[in-house]
Amino acid sequence: MSSPTPIRWDRQIQRRLARGEESALGELYDQFAPLVHGLANRVLGDQAAAEEITQDVFAHVWQHPESFDPAQGSMRSWIGTLTHRRAVERLRREAAGADAGLGCADGAPLEPPSVEEEVLAAATAARVQYIVSSLPQALRETLLLTYFGGRTYRQAAKELGIAPDTAKHRMRLGLQLLATALSTEPAL
Repeated sequence: MSSPTPIRWDRQIQRRLARGEESALGELYDQFAPLVHGLANRVLGDQAAAEEITQDVFAHVWQHPESFDPAQGSMRSWIGTLTHRRAVERLRREAAGADAGLGCADGAPLEPPSVEEEVLAAATAARVQYIVSSLPQALRETLLLTYFGGRTYRQAAKELGIAPDTAKHRMRLGLQLLATALSTEPAL
């Protein structure tokens, strides 16, 4: 069970963003930029594109803090979902551009993701969040720092006060358990 502190922080930062407090955006950036950049880079495989997605995500958060709904999940999961969507949209645009020269074959703009695609992405994100939250605390902490927090296993080991080999083992085991749980759940 998670503590109420992250929820309280999420709501406070949202209120501060809505008031236009630049320091709130700085705190949010410091907290989640490694997650955003790491996720975008994993999806796109391109550092420069990941940097653009990172800027785009934080610009959206700054301009639309009201679109965060704490009842739907944490600030972390919302920002992760925004990042994933934008990275996938970019891949689709690039694929469409590669398939049809500089744009779609008929010259029409690319269509936004369908409602079904958005629901599937949200459901997958919720499943991942549930599975990760169900892991034993030691695995969960290491996985959150490394995979979702953008830290190396050595950085996570230092933060957690454990040996690097222990952090590496926990990270691998956590990812294996996550992959197994996702592969055994029925597809939506």
